[in-house]
Amino acid sequence: MDSFQDFDQHNAPQKASGDIISHAFEIYKGVFLYALLAMGIYFIVSLVIQPISGFESKSFGEVISSSDGDFSAMKMWSIPGIKVYYGLSGLVSLIIAPLYVGLIYMANKYNFKQPLQVSDLFIGYRQNLGNILIYSLISSIAMGISFMLCFIPEFFVLPFFLLGYPVLLFENASFSEALSKSFNIAKENYGVFLGASFLGLLISAAGVLLCGFGIIATMPFYFAVMYSAYCAFCGTPRQLEFKN
Repeated sequence: MDSFQDFDQHNAPQKASGDIISHAFEIYKGVFLYALLAMGIYFIVSLVIQPISGFESKSFGEVISSSDGDFSAMKMWSIPGIKVYYGLSGLVSLIIAPLYVGLIYMANKYNFKQPLQVSDLFIGYRQNLGNILIYSLISSIAMGISFMLCFIPEFFVLPFFLLGYPVLLFENASFSEALSKSFNIAKENYGVFLGASFLGLLISAAGVLLCGFGIIATMPFYFAVMYSAYCAFCGTPRQLEFKN
């Protein structure tokens, strides 16, 4: 596989949260339609697994309404089909992860004013797939554990995973190398990473306010933040064409 060997600071933001978010906005405008396509694929696949699992959202609502404010994890897991549903949802999230790498690849092409193609979105399925899937699994588990610890710790853990996907793509790294590099850079620049992660997550979740469906348009913004943060701290990868 070809990798990105040449890096510079052209087309890159300053090492500040605000500059990273501003750069991400400019990049996201160029890949917006492809981001919608990626999220469309994700939500279509997610809708398919619900009838397969036997889980019905109506049952979930009934359990909540009958709990009288005493809704425990035990009650939730007793809902028919919910374990299978969440298991399949996790599998779908894992399988879809290479699409996020594809968005980052397209962000770099757009940054260099190169034409974009739909096939670019699927580059993660052709390049470094195994490491992408393992990294996605590890980061999902880590974020899931932090989420269960009263939700707030997730915000403080999130910055350590900000550079993982770009490192996997641009440096053809292993999952352990991506984890290590992302962690070490974030540790040395934690304030900037925390600010960029928090603002990026906030903007990505803003679509919920638009009747919920707006999340399809805003959720992929966080991957533009990943790319912009990588450019700021590691340099902008000079665009190369991958071999098919």
